[in-house]
Amino acid sequence: MSLNRNEKATVISDVAAQAARSQTLALAEYRGLTVAHLDKLRRDAREKGVYLHVLKNTLARRAVAGTPFEAASEAMVGPLIYGFSEDAVAAAKVLSDFAKGNDKLIVKGGAFGGKALDAEGVKALASIPSREVLLTQLAGLLQSPIARFARAVAAVSDKKGGGAEAAPAEAEAAAA
Repeated sequence: MSLNRNEKATVISDVAAQAARSQTLALAEYRGLTVAHLDKLRRDAREKGVYLHVLKNTLARRAVAGTPFEAASEAMVGPLIYGFSEDAVAAAKVLSDFAKGNDKLIVKGGAFGGKALDAEGVKALASIPSREVLLTQLAGLLQSPIARFARAVAAVSDKKGGGAEAAPAEAEAAAA
């Protein structure tokens, strides 16, 4: 069923609003996917905070006009599913991970930081750990020297404390 002019304007404004909030756009061809596969893909995207939508390419081009995602306009050909995400890697990761398990979904390209990405660029972006993982790794790095220092102090304390406890124990053994 085709959309009338007002419905098209609503779709364009919704997608433009989503593009304004997003850092990444990932595009994939979904030809041959079953409804069950698309439902699983949408569920995975929802869990990761990715706006995933099948759009007409002309509407998508109009929606991203004047945004950093306009660079991906040349890749907007064929039946595509569009993934926008506020997290820099979430959209690329969702589509790339799903494509690994399903050969019918083909990653076509995307955009990040005002630059167009080809399929390999999207897969490379997907291989970067998520923001939460990077923050956890940073916290671990910052905590590591403190933890090592605390273990060293505890070891010195045990060594000195162990020697002091051993002397009264030897005195008691000699008295008996």
